[in-house]
Amino acid sequence: MSVTPVSVLEPVSSGEFQALDLDRAHEVDRRHAMLAEYLALRNLDALLLTRPENFAWLSGGGDSTRRGPGDAVATLFITPEARLVLCSSADSGQLFDRELSGLGFQLKERPWTEDRNILVRDLCRGRTIASDDVGTSLHQDLADFRMLLAERDVAALRSLAVELTHAVEATARQCQRGETEAEVAGQIAHRMMKRNIVPVTIQVLADGQGRRYRHWAYSDDHIERFAVLTAIGRRNGLHCGVSRTLCFSSPPQQLIEWHQHAALIQATGMYFSHPGWEFLETWSRMARIYEKFGAADEWRAAEQAEVIGYDACEAAIVPGSSRRFVAGSAVFWHPSVRSTVAGDTMLVRPQGLEVLTIGENWPMLPILVKGELLPRPAILCREAAPRQWPPDEDGGMTGL
Repeated sequence: MSVTPVSVLEPVSSGEFQALDLDRAHEVDRRHAMLAEYLALRNLDALLLTRPENFAWLSGGGDSTRRGPGDAVATLFITPEARLVLCSSADSGQLFDRELSGLGFQLKERPWTEDRNILVRDLCRGRTIASDDVGTSLHQDLADFRMLLAERDVAALRSLAVELTHAVEATARQCQRGETEAEVAGQIAHRMMKRNIVPVTIQVLADGQGRRYRHWAYSDDHIERFAVLTAIGRRNGLHCGVSRTLCFSSPPQQLIEWHQHAALIQATGMYFSHPGWEFLETWSRMARIYEKFGAADEWRAAEQAEVIGYDACEAAIVPGSSRRFVAGSAVFWHPSVRSTVAGDTMLVRPQGLEVLTIGENWPMLPILVKGELLPRPAILCREAAPRQWPPDEDGGMTGL
């Protein structure tokens, strides 16, 4: 018996070949068939897909960005019969070994020294093409396709939500007074990346920073009293978002009230995210909560929610929008009031909402919407028992 030595300079064999995922392959075929039908309806010869979210959707979770938020390194050229990947020699091996193995994609490769656009122009010449550039009708139509998540997407999103929530909540429990926003952001990113979650957005809003800047990320400012931690992460092409608030001592009454208002607005939005409802119908109910607490214009400071999935924002939920909630889609609700944010991701279901970002022994607030109890995350008090909003006689805050 002879033994073939393996060089320590070569990758191990288990990393060279990916097991064929038949369910994923069938889903890719189904999505290609949808695009083939779209081509026929639009009298098009091919589609040119350049955006990472469309690569991820069609491939069932593949990443075309070199594992980060940057530009895609591959373009998809889709005809009724074929799905071609246009990329450079520097990226083709990884794409086909790690992202597209066994999924029926074909390679059109050029040396990395050659502009990929030359290959794109050659294929498009003489054909009627639609591109997914922002602002095109195809860009919007593909967003509609992506929003309806398949069951395998839902399963992957549930898993992502659990681990993303853990990363944020564990950081909230273990970070220390006096650490900088950047240090805490690094702790969140560390926990996310350990679980193969790509950090898309991380916010650490220390001591009321969010009241001035709703889209603040983090800085060298030290956290002395309280902080709001928010993260949006991506894995297998799918996005999820979550926010949590911690306080290093008993929260001041004003902070408690602001957080409770945000939580009640969030619960209202979640409850009324009914399949088939126009966004404006749900928005009007949220607006009534803002008015009820004397903050009618507070929503103007920042976005309140968006449909989330293969893109971090598939569709913004804004006043006056006639777009409709779709059963099987996910929504990241994150209303903010002054210095507080209530952020969680949910699934829109025919039988009712399903909250995905469920906390691990996190203090909760009893909130009632239309007589239904919908507990929402409270402020985590690190040095004293958390103070709760005084409940109504039936046991919770009451919304609409």
